[in-house]
Amino acid sequence: MTMTDQSYVEIIQAKEEDYSRWYLDIVKKADLMDYGPVKGTMIMKPYGYAIWERMQRELDDRIKATGHQNAYFPLLIPKSYLEREMDHVEGFAPEVAWVTKGGNEELEEPLVIRPTSETIICAMMSKWIQSYRDLPLKLNQWANVMRWEKTTRPFLRTSEFLWQEGHTAHATYEEAEEEAMTMLGVYQEFAEHVLAIPVVPGQKTENEKFAGADHTYSLEALMSDGKALQFATSHHLGQHFAEPFEIQYTDKDNQLHYVYQTSWGASTRMIGGLIMTHSDNRGLVLPPRIAPIQVVIVPIFAKQKDEVLAAAQAIRAQLAERGIRVHLDDREAFTPGWKFNEYELKGVPVRIELGPKDLAKNQVVIARRDTGEKEAFPIAELAQHSEELLETIQQHLYDRASNFVKERTWEVKDLQELSEVIEKERGFYQSWWCGDIACLDEIKDKTSATARNLPFAHQREGEGTCICCGKKSTQTVFLARAY
Repeated sequence: MTMTDQSYVEIIQAKEEDYSRWYLDIVKKADLMDYGPVKGTMIMKPYGYAIWERMQRELDDRIKATGHQNAYFPLLIPKSYLEREMDHVEGFAPEVAWVTKGGNEELEEPLVIRPTSETIICAMMSKWIQSYRDLPLKLNQWANVMRWEKTTRPFLRTSEFLWQEGHTAHATYEEAEEEAMTMLGVYQEFAEHVLAIPVVPGQKTENEKFAGADHTYSLEALMSDGKALQFATSHHLGQHFAEPFEIQYTDKDNQLHYVYQTSWGASTRMIGGLIMTHSDNRGLVLPPRIAPIQVVIVPIFAKQKDEVLAAAQAIRAQLAERGIRVHLDDREAFTPGWKFNEYELKGVPVRIELGPKDLAKNQVVIARRDTGEKEAFPIAELAQHSEELLETIQQHLYDRASNFVKERTWEVKDLQELSEVIEKERGFYQSWWCGDIACLDEIKDKTSATARNLPFAHQREGEGTCICCGKKSTQTVFLARAY
């Protein structure tokens, strides 16, 4: 390859100049995806799908640890199912894709390509739940869904996307509430511990809650351009679906009751959030716990090719024994410089360089993707050091993102101040809110900011005045422009 290191870097637009182009350059140049033939769809390429597989594995283990079982439900849902819960059908109607023909024949009843699976799962729960002995029923599904989006962007918003959706049924309101909060906590631990993304947990306002829910909880993250991204949601459905679908159980006294339900989910949108939280102008930056390749070894061949390659293979074996996801790139058709840039672009956390001069000194050169720092290190101590370095990088990425959120969270007193600040500084804006949805509508109309949630950890004692109308208020709202 003759492309220079600098020209390789220049294929990515600087984020400071055009954030949208920067993002699209990374998802394409890091080989994460390609565009599908149908507008709004994407093809996840092997490296992008490998990141999703890591997310699946980490989340699936956590979901099962809380007592849930995986199942799978059909992609096609009868129109009559969707219409049983009217808030639900009204909320999803603009995004629904329909199937009206099977082969050459018109279907007697149109079918919906699932935008979410509450209705079909509720229909089955009504058959499976008869007694208190059948509760709680705790299911999870890994699937694809279809929402006919008008404006799309890879991973962040596509017409078809991958996700997991959990659905549970409980005997009491309190049990369902505990479930909704438990799963929000699972998502938060995953976001912060694995993806190194700090999130703000809280309750969605009435106008932002899930269609058909009693109330919705969310995790809100702040991207590196200062816009918010909804990371995951957990919904307490109450009995809104149980009643129209007749999901009932008999208690110990043979009395009949409707169940209380929850649903919760996270999707491939998390990959978009991962990119926008950590990446830079040289490409993708991946936290070690989610990276498909944690360490890449690049041998630098010269006269001692066999000796260098043998040493590199031995290092790979030592790292693999410790459970490190390690890759040895021994391709001879690419120069070391090309490989260095390739793995920087793909966000591999640690790069190990090994050439004849290093071998003579019984050392390697270690490069960190997050800081760009390089150091020489003895081969004999490399395995343990690599483990420690991966943990250091993981923590550094979280701390850096957390500090960014703190630096870009402002308290604003009124709508005028919000209008001025939001044009200068993007981020979260914390203020008092009276609870009137009309105030949120006015804020959105004048600033394009929406209520992200009513954050648990930031609720202040006492009372203040609403950011919009000035009425006395007792609750804190987080506002932001959002994806």
